[in-house]
Formats: sequence, C-alpha cells, structure tokens
Amino acid sequence: MAVAMSEAGTDAAVIVASRADPARFSVLYDRYTMQLYRFAYRRVGPDTAEDVVAETFLAAFRHRRRYDPRRPDARAWLFGILVRELAQHRRREAARYRALAKAPADSPVDGPADRVAAAVGARALRGVLATALAELADGDRDVLLLLAWGDLSYAEVAESIGIPVGTVRSRVHRARRQLRDALGGSDPTTETEDA
Repeated sequence: MAVAMSEAGTDAAVIVASRADPARFSVLYDRYTMQLYRFAYRRVGPDTAEDVVAETFLAAFRHRRRYDPRRPDARAWLFGILVRELAQHRRREAARYRALAKAPADSPVDGPADRVAAAVGARALRGVLATALAELADGDRDVLLLLAWGDLSYAEVAESIGIPVGTVRSRVHRARRQLRDALGGSDPTTETEDA
C-alpha cells in the first residue's frame, strides 16, 4: 500500500529538497510515521514504538544524502531503517513474546456469537503463537512481520532489508512452516505472495 504523493512531490524529490532545506524532510514524517509506528507497536509494544520510530526518522534524516533519488518511493528505505533500529531492541522483543506466551488469556467480551468465537480462538492461540514467533530466527521473523504487519510486498521487504526476493521467499516459507508446526498444522498467515 503506497502512500499517495501530495503536492510536495515524490519522496525522492522531498529528500533531495531537504538537503538544502532540512524542514522539508517533515513531509516524509507526515507520510509514513503512522505506518512505521503501527509496525513498531506490534513488534515492541507502545513503550518502545515511539522511540524506535523517532530513532528511525533521525537516522533517515542523518543519512538522507545517501538516498538514491532514482527511487521515488522511500517507504521500503524507511522500513529498512526501522528494522535495523528494531534489531537494537531484539532482546526486549523476545522477552515480550515470552511474557505474552505466559500471560493468561483475556476473558471474552459479550457480543455477536461469531465475534466471540473468533476472539476466543485467537486468545487461545496467542501464547503458542507468541512462543513460536520468539523462537523464529531473527531474519525469518523480520520478513514475516514486515509482510504481515508492515503490509510490504515481497519486493519491498527485499529492498528494505537488502536481500534478494528469493531469500525473502525462503525465509517466509521457513517461518510459516515453523508457525504451522507450532500451531498444530494451522497457518496463521494469510498474506498472498506478491511478485
């Protein structure tokens, strides 16, 4: 899901303009902060997400002269920086998954029968899924969550992490297999593979 370019121009144009006028960089913040925050929030929780997103934009601002202006969309570049910032918080992330795995399931809320049944099923699997996510190799977890929570395509994931698309596909396949095995054969991922 690409963000529509406003009158300010493409991301590349904004970055190039920000080299002479640093205030122009705020356009990228306005365009992408919520996408990055949602992804970071899911990875590290609310206490760390704001800090990690701020660190991401600070790093992007500091390295804006290295940005390749032939790439009009900076979304994958920003997600790549975010993933590197999250790597610094990896131990906390693994601890969070372990804590989720040990946490008791929330009690279901009253509502329509289908919604309650879905919520109960999801809560029952939460601990197992959190444990399985914590046990994934770092690279496998990164690509899987960039696809599922970051809403990036396979090509964007490859670009953001700096690996070939084939490696992304291999890591996703391996991660899904491990999650499926941990969940007794059901696959919690429903993302379709993009070219």
